[in-house]
Amino acid sequence: MSIQDVIKKSFLQGFQNTDMTMQTVALLLVAAGILGIYLFFVYRFMTADSFYSKNFNVSLILMCVITTAIIITIQSSVVVSLGMVGALSIVRFRTAVKEPLDLIFMFWSISLGIICGAGMLSLAVMLTVGATILVVVFYRLPEVRGSMLLVVNASSGECAESVFRTVGKYDKSYKVKSRNLTKESADFVVEIRQKERDCDSLLMELNEIEEVVSVSMVAHRGDAVY
Repeated sequence: MSIQDVIKKSFLQGFQNTDMTMQTVALLLVAAGILGIYLFFVYRFMTADSFYSKNFNVSLILMCVITTAIIITIQSSVVVSLGMVGALSIVRFRTAVKEPLDLIFMFWSISLGIICGAGMLSLAVMLTVGATILVVVFYRLPEVRGSMLLVVNASSGECAESVFRTVGKYDKSYKVKSRNLTKESADFVVEIRQKERDCDSLLMELNEIEEVVSVSMVAHRGDAVY
């Protein structure tokens, strides 16, 4: 046996984990599944008042378990780990994640899978409890002035100055998102940050303008939530 073969053999044996039994593997996978199910219900609770995606939520469970299995496999042999890295490098994900909260939950699920695959179940539980407290507390904090979309429909564009002057009385930092003017009508979409108790006063004052036909206000969180 040459020196090169000895070095190769010692390198491969040094990165092999032969102490992990099937019972340990099953325990880690079950723990990852339980934490993934817990993550399922947390995500469902957090997105109850917005666009909830059941397919994405179910994928969080599978992602946690599959990541755990990958980490366990990587620990078993350096040859398998190198082959798996090469196989995963050709995977391309083309689904865009629009909500930052969805991205956080995806990263949370992957992190739990990595930690469970490394056998650190106590750390996984601590991460889950701590992250749940942080996300629930800060996500549920009420906004002093919520972001709203104000939609004004008018019979002509001559009322634009009156409309924006009225809006400016309630929010000086308003932003005009769009203007649509035709020969018979005019539409304005304005983003404002307004206290909920002042919304009715603003709508009533805008509705008193002679050229205004209708006024509506829509809750706004990046996407319009009706």
